[in-house]
Amino acid sequence: MPEPASASSTESVTTPRSDHSADVIVVGAGPAGSTTAYHLAKAGLDVLLLEKTAFPREKVCGDGLTPRATKQLVAMGIDISEEAGWLRNKGLRIIGGGSRLQLDWPDLASYPNYGLVRKRDDFDEQLARQAQKAGARLHERCNVGAPIINDLTGHITGVHAKLGEEKTPVTFHAPIVVAADGNSTRLSLAMGLHRREDRPMGVAVRTYFTSPRHDDDYLESWLELWDRRGAQDRLLPGYGWIFGMGDGTSNVGLGVLNTSSSFKELDWREILKAWCASMPADWGYTPENMTGPIRGAALPMAFNRQPHYTKGLLLVGDAGGLVNPFNGEGIAYAMESGSIAAEVIVQAQARATYAQRELALQRYPKILKDTYGGYYSLGRAFVKLIGNPKVMKIAAQRGLTHPMLMRFTLKMLANLTDPTGGDAMDRIINGLSRVAPKA
Repeated sequence: MPEPASASSTESVTTPRSDHSADVIVVGAGPAGSTTAYHLAKAGLDVLLLEKTAFPREKVCGDGLTPRATKQLVAMGIDISEEAGWLRNKGLRIIGGGSRLQLDWPDLASYPNYGLVRKRDDFDEQLARQAQKAGARLHERCNVGAPIINDLTGHITGVHAKLGEEKTPVTFHAPIVVAADGNSTRLSLAMGLHRREDRPMGVAVRTYFTSPRHDDDYLESWLELWDRRGAQDRLLPGYGWIFGMGDGTSNVGLGVLNTSSSFKELDWREILKAWCASMPADWGYTPENMTGPIRGAALPMAFNRQPHYTKGLLLVGDAGGLVNPFNGEGIAYAMESGSIAAEVIVQAQARATYAQRELALQRYPKILKDTYGGYYSLGRAFVKLIGNPKVMKIAAQRGLTHPMLMRFTLKMLANLTDPTGGDAMDRIINGLSRVAPKA
């Protein structure tokens, strides 16, 4: 394969050519983008990290982090101490079917046995600043538009953007671009990568309340949502959560999957209000205690945008549909995919020729499928089942009375196993993931 003029086999790929060029451009400074930029910069690559807003900025999220996400924060050198403002959680409290079960995070060699809670406005900025400290060049208020395409190869070689409050037109150039621009991922769309309609999609809505439950040390998951305001109790679609934030407030929200028959029919903000109004009054989940509006966001699941690498562009996090279909967790997989993408890029940049670099970059989708593909296929089957409220009701009523079964379920849904040397539950879950088709 001939060498494109912009990718000579003899050029130095680690020397900044100007303020607007780099080895790698990362579009989006959420958890996926900042993690990618951090690991690239730590490896010595010149990285531009482009964020369309200015920090701090709000994002819709449950704010609860499982041990998987905690591990990624540790790998980035983030101070996750309580003194630094992090609230630790011990596990998950599950409520449904008239039962309540409290499960600790498992003791594993591969992951810590605690999770964390942190608001997204502050969380995202911490990751972006950590990437900056590692050497990434962060541009805030940088709204990326169309890709720059090499006419000979069809590969992306940069992006057009508008910079600052003045919206000054600029171009940024790099031989590799990472799309970390979330579910809407305009960059991926511009490169012809559209959402797969055969993959599940979720919606989450949440708000904050001042509440005496703010310092709860368990994440709380509700498998059934009830509206108890009328003469007769009404079962609402979806599942809910309550996360104490440790700052005087609770994050209260709900999620629903597009496998539910009610997905397009209902106003989910009103459903959240109905659920909150049916909770004990002393919890404080009342309109006068709300500290902000109800906000919503999509949850792109199970590789709903592919391929994850094409023509110089890698997809990480929500841009690639990395949300876990079992539990709606996105941050851990955003950060993990960013770490994987960075490792692949670092190895590719060390190759001597364009063809060899391309060969290395094409490993990225395969690594993602090997890592998550079978597990996400199981998750797709799972969301089809729980889209039926009758199935969810039976599962809640019968499952929560069997603690051993629920410990297995926690490991399965949170994807918390040791790949080798684990217990029988780990071996079953890992075995199922290996034999399932790669998503």
